[in-house]
Amino acid sequence: MPKKKQPVPFGKRLTKLRRGKKMTLKVLANETGLSSAYIDQIEKGEVMPPVSVILQISRALQIDSSILLKEERKKADDESKQAYIKRTEDYAYQNLIPDAHHKHLKAFRVFIDPKSDHKGVSYQHLGEEFIYLLSGRIEVTVGVNKSTLAPGESIHFNSSLVHKLRNISDEKAELLVVLYTP
Repeated sequence: MPKKKQPVPFGKRLTKLRRGKKMTLKVLANETGLSSAYIDQIEKGEVMPPVSVILQISRALQIDSSILLKEERKKADDESKQAYIKRTEDYAYQNLIPDAHHKHLKAFRVFIDPKSDHKGVSYQHLGEEFIYLLSGRIEVTVGVNKSTLAPGESIHFNSSLVHKLRNISDEKAELLVVLYTP
C-alpha cells in the first residue's frame, strides 16, 4: 500500500511562499505590522496565527488566504465533520467561505475556550469586522473601548483599530465573525 503523503505544516507553507516572493522576514514584518520574531515563530510551527493575522500575511504576500489554509482544508475533507477547524492556544476557527478566492468578504465560525483570550497579539487589519455571539459571553476591546456581548448580541467596528477578544464565561464561546477587507 502506498504511503499517504504527509501534509505540509502551515509554517513551512508560509516560509515557502514568503521566500518565493523573495521577501525577508523583516520586509514581511514591515508589511504586516507584526514582529519578525512572531512571524519566525509561525514559520517554525511554534504558534498558529489567528484568522486576522493570516489575512494580514496573505495581503502582504498578495495571495488569497485560502492558499495558506489549503492543507487544513484537505485535512478537513479527510476528516469530513471537522470542516477545517484550526486551533491556536485557546482559540479555534472554521472558515465558512473556503472557496471565496479574491473576495473582500470572509466569514468564520470562531470558538474561544472558557475564561481565556487570544494569546500573544492584538489584531489590526484594514476593513471592517462584524461579530455575532452564538454562545458564551465575550469581551471585545476596540482601541480603549470595551464591550461585553451575550448570546444574540453583535458588534460592528473599524478593524484597522487594534482589537482583541476575550471569553469571560465558564463555557466555550462560539461566534460568527465576518470580515470585510478592501
